[in-house]
Amino acid sequence: MAAIASASSSGLILDKSGKSSARNGVSMFQYNGLRAVETMHVGSTGIRRTGFISTSESRLKTVLEFSLVCNKIELARVLSKLRVELELEQFDVITPVSLIALSKVRKNKSNGFSNSFGSQERTDPKKRIVITGMGLVSVFGSDVDTFYNKLLDGVSGITPIDRFDASEYSVKFAGQIRDFSSKGYIDGKNDRRLDDAWRYCLVAGKRALDDASLGKDVLDKMDKTRIGVLVGSDTGLMGPNYSISTACATANYCFFAAANHIRRGDADIMVAGGTESPITPAGVGGFIACRALSSRNDKPHEASRPWDKNRDGFVIGEGAGLLIMESLEHAVKRGANIIAEYLGGAVTCDAHHMTDPRKDGLGVSSCIIKSLQDAGVAPEEVNYVNAHATSTLAGDLAEVNAIKKVFKDTSEIKMNGTKSMIGHGLGAAGGVEAIATIKAITTGCLHPTINQYDLEPEVTIDTVQNVKKA
Repeated sequence: MAAIASASSSGLILDKSGKSSARNGVSMFQYNGLRAVETMHVGSTGIRRTGFISTSESRLKTVLEFSLVCNKIELARVLSKLRVELELEQFDVITPVSLIALSKVRKNKSNGFSNSFGSQERTDPKKRIVITGMGLVSVFGSDVDTFYNKLLDGVSGITPIDRFDASEYSVKFAGQIRDFSSKGYIDGKNDRRLDDAWRYCLVAGKRALDDASLGKDVLDKMDKTRIGVLVGSDTGLMGPNYSISTACATANYCFFAAANHIRRGDADIMVAGGTESPITPAGVGGFIACRALSSRNDKPHEASRPWDKNRDGFVIGEGAGLLIMESLEHAVKRGANIIAEYLGGAVTCDAHHMTDPRKDGLGVSSCIIKSLQDAGVAPEEVNYVNAHATSTLAGDLAEVNAIKKVFKDTSEIKMNGTKSMIGHGLGAAGGVEAIATIKAITTGCLHPTINQYDLEPEVTIDTVQNVKKA
């Protein structure tokens, strides 16, 4: 089985006209030759700022999302030397995020300076990356197998909101997590201080580490500077550590960045994924104002219905999903259990609209094509797509159009929508659904897309309608 997982999300970036657009993310996974793709695409509100560098002689003029951690004295020394070594002009801009890239561009002029930041020869685009651990927090709990079994059974996790008084809201239901416990994962003081998004992230991250047999005793024997993770302060891990915010595509952006860190030689292990807890008055109220949510208050469990003619918006959800990504060499050396292989990924921009997807699906299709190229996989090798499938009028069909652009013959492809049961987890969606995708190819069983009664005629792909399939 080959598969694609799709979720679309966009944090905003600006194009030349100053307009904002959606960003897309795709991840490719493999297990015993069985392949899967996860895709993400949507619109959002908010611009992520990154460092921008420009030098008079360098051709490198781009936005970089790398960070360099060093103390202020060392940074001042490095910046001073960099200006001299690279013969920068007065108005050239240098920021910490640019140092790694610039040191590579000028490595031949810098008299060994680039060695401080890693030589370009360390990059191995063919380095194999495997998944050795998975952790999640979901509406079905925090056990990965229980989560997937609920999906296989077609259970809906959508219920009335009781976290706050939603009686005056036009939408009164969500994929709300209940009975969540952080016991054994977060100390009491921090547990009281952190918001739910961080609590979900920490628990999912630590469960993923446990799943990868990377407990404290094991980690203490490793080089912690070569393990990258945002939850690193509590684990002592000191590798690449930063947050990416690209709405629903966040986790796929994180997987892509994590894989690149491993391929560059920056890390042996990366903990990557997404988390979100938007079931708040502001979160729910904001999407109501956008008229994006389903309003089936009488039957919330039937509200999320991807590709159905009578869909009326998405159902907001929450959670966290994280993967342990590791170089194959490192995983084999330590005797790790290899769950699946990350084959490749890609990220693109729709260059279209702040929230609406392109009807022709061009942004998503180009992202899938780039992901296939990065993975070295032919379109005809893919037979499963875990779709973004939010249950929105425009998004569902745009995604189908994108898939048809890439896969000319869809007769052998099965495509399902996890959000039909758990809702749209926004920043958590890509992480949680990556786990669903990996479970699909490791078990050989596909969960259904529930609440499908009258499919749109354009949807000619098998959507695993209402009942699971092997």
